Amino acid sequence: MTRTVRCPQCGGDSVYAPSNPYRPFCGERCKGIDLGAWASESFRMEAESPPDDQPFGDPRLQ
Repeated sequence: MTRTVRCPQCGGDSVYAPSNPYRPFCGERCKGIDLGAWASESFRMEAESPPDDQPFGDPRLQ
């Protein structure tokens, strides 16, 4: 029995098996779109940045 999951990019059906080299994506296009989003930092996590007069990083390490 083949497991089918939802493609994280388009929401369509995707075969989750070794026969699908793009899993969990449904195909090359969806995998490429997702990779492009990571490369352009669209998936970055927001974080508070320190004021301009304070150095970056963990203050305990400075």
